[in-house]
Amino acid sequence: MLRALDRKLLRDIRSMKGQVTAIAMVAAAGVATYVLSKSTLDSLESAQARMYREFRFADIFGSLKRAPAGLLERIAAVPGVQWAEARVAAPATIEAPGYDGPVSAQILSLPEASRSNLNLLQVKAGRLPEPDRDREAMVSDAFAEAHRLRPGATLRATINGRRRTLEITGIANSPEFVYQLQPGSIIPDFKGYAILWMNRAPLEAAFDMRGAFNQYSVRMEPSGNDPDIIRAIDGILEAYGGLGAYGRKDQVSHRYLSEEFRQLRQMAKMFPVIFLSVTAFLLNVVMTRLMATQRGQIAILRGFGYSTGSIAAHFLKLAAVVVILGAAAGLAAGAWMGRGMLSMYLEFYRFPYLDYQLRPAVAGAAVLFSGAAAIIGTAAAVVRAAQEPPAAAMQPAPPASYRPTFIERAGLGARLSPPAKIILRNLERKPVKSILSALGIALSVGILVVGGFWRDAVDFMVFAQFKRAQRDDISVTFTEPVSRAALHSLTSLDGVRHAEGTRSVAARLRFEQHSYRAGIQGLEPEGGLRRLLDRDLRVIELPEEGLVLTDYLAELLHVRPGDTLTVEVLEGSRPARQVPVAGVVSEYVGVAAYMRRDALNRLMREGDVITGAWMAADMERATSIFAKLKEMPVVAATAARGRMLESFYETMARQMLTFAFFNTILATTIAVGVVYNTARVALSERARELASLRVLGYTRAEVSFILVGEMAVLVMIALPAGLLAGRALVSVMAAGMRTDLFRVPVVISPFTYAFAATVVMGASILSAAVVRRKIDHLDLVEVLKTRE
Repeated sequence: MLRALDRKLLRDIRSMKGQVTAIAMVAAAGVATYVLSKSTLDSLESAQARMYREFRFADIFGSLKRAPAGLLERIAAVPGVQWAEARVAAPATIEAPGYDGPVSAQILSLPEASRSNLNLLQVKAGRLPEPDRDREAMVSDAFAEAHRLRPGATLRATINGRRRTLEITGIANSPEFVYQLQPGSIIPDFKGYAILWMNRAPLEAAFDMRGAFNQYSVRMEPSGNDPDIIRAIDGILEAYGGLGAYGRKDQVSHRYLSEEFRQLRQMAKMFPVIFLSVTAFLLNVVMTRLMATQRGQIAILRGFGYSTGSIAAHFLKLAAVVVILGAAAGLAAGAWMGRGMLSMYLEFYRFPYLDYQLRPAVAGAAVLFSGAAAIIGTAAAVVRAAQEPPAAAMQPAPPASYRPTFIERAGLGARLSPPAKIILRNLERKPVKSILSALGIALSVGILVVGGFWRDAVDFMVFAQFKRAQRDDISVTFTEPVSRAALHSLTSLDGVRHAEGTRSVAARLRFEQHSYRAGIQGLEPEGGLRRLLDRDLRVIELPEEGLVLTDYLAELLHVRPGDTLTVEVLEGSRPARQVPVAGVVSEYVGVAAYMRRDALNRLMREGDVITGAWMAADMERATSIFAKLKEMPVVAATAARGRMLESFYETMARQMLTFAFFNTILATTIAVGVVYNTARVALSERARELASLRVLGYTRAEVSFILVGEMAVLVMIALPAGLLAGRALVSVMAAGMRTDLFRVPVVISPFTYAFAATVVMGASILSAAVVRRKIDHLDLVEVLKTRE
């Protein structure tokens, strides 16, 4: 048997089902956002930890020119080192079946199975190459999937100028390449970049590396110290062309994973707070109104002996129902969206297993947060009403105090119709409620702006990087520095119109106590295929001497133009030079230092040499150009700007659309929840007033205008505020995402602003239509019989 208060609770819920549903939807959006971000983060971190543990991901990595194999014993003997392994790594170009574009590859030597302790391979299909087979190889799973390769397939590879046919014996992955990224790129190109693993003997023979290595990895003991071990290893390898050891935190794949995790944590903090704050506000408005309309009932309950606690608990149960409904729907929606996000991440991150996890602690925290929002929104109103003396509660509420509005006091009242005066007086009479209602709608506009911002930012980054700064059609990287005369071989190719050389040098830049390992790129002073830009995308001319730094690198080093950097070159004779900072450029991807190529050649005290080239070409002849480039022994890798753009959009499109889809649903939920509840509360508060106007001769349209007009005023106030709020949210998010990997520009297009405003206006019109229908069906006699 239900108790009397429980039966009353059910009646209240039935009479307020629309408002209860709308508030529950907003609460569900907050819970869903938290569950989406936290469960996705937990799933990714769990998969990462498991893969790193089972496949023994190393702690320290490094490359060098060439060192004898016996040197590995000295590295293994460094205090704090548990294991050390070395291998041969070599560049190659590949001809993929049915694919005309350039394919660059990195070929890594396989260790003997009995000696392999680090970065183990996960064999997903097939087998490892036989020890005595020189033309067998394994290929990375991302590349195999992109080209539909299976064990037994063959690939034509150009290794150090010699073409070989390799048989694919298996498909594998490694913890080093969870995020398989070609050096110098920001987005994976699974069609244009491959990782291959071969037996060591053929690589040693092809690159004159017998009894030597050029890459190494180290696993520390639990008590090991990164900086001390790195310094010791660098000291051992300095004479052998060591490029500097680095820890796991700077390993490319791990860095990108860490940044993705950081963004998910930021999302888990920011958006749930917005949604649950709106939930608390809506519950406060609804419960305050409910307390006002049921003052007499509360007094009767007190008179029949119900305690303050039992009455307060009764009304808090209503809030609990909203929380339970919202939490249940939010958990289901969050899990559904989380699975969708995880399936998207599977395209980027090559984990051997990526199972969706929704930990009970996450679900419990989501419910707890929504419950806290409910308590914050309702507790004060409920306790205040429950403690009111019965005699006072039996009396009608004091009549509202009306006065001329600010507009009327300004002398403009004569131009307003009576319904317009009613609208303005009601908004001004309850300024806090009006402001909070407008704020709730503004937040929904702001969240929609955030969703569209990602598309705008990506488009701007593509325009700045690939159309204004990088204007080449094809780029090549050489196996080693070569004479600038090599450009003649490139320009002689049929279809190549122009070529510009570049010199890249690995270096460590120091200023006072700050240091950063970065590449110095030497550019042609009059070159037009690679240009430097300022924040307004204007071309910057390279000075005759000195370094030009990307703006974020200048921030990391705490330098300004005019300061002098210590440049410690990490190749060749490893000179250390003092070089002034001549300027700063704006870039959004990576960090780098730039010089005139001839100045960099002088800094290195070398001749007129280059390490790569950019070419302007007729892309209709690209196939023949790439074929010729594969035959050049000094060409280590090739890339096509068009293919990079295509890969960029292929990879980013689904991610942006998925996020925008979820974002639109959640923001629309806030808009509907706030507008609908504001209108329903206004209708319940003013039903007698509206009915009286109908009796006095006002039409349905005129009466509806009063209520719908009030909603329209709030929406019109909220739209510009929401657009500003969206830009503020975008600025906060962009500031939190600034890293040396990439920076997101704060760029919002007019389309994004228009889309956000249109969605919220559409939700408002829908809510207004529902409320208008209720106004049209008001029972005038019943409403007028209601005691104020």
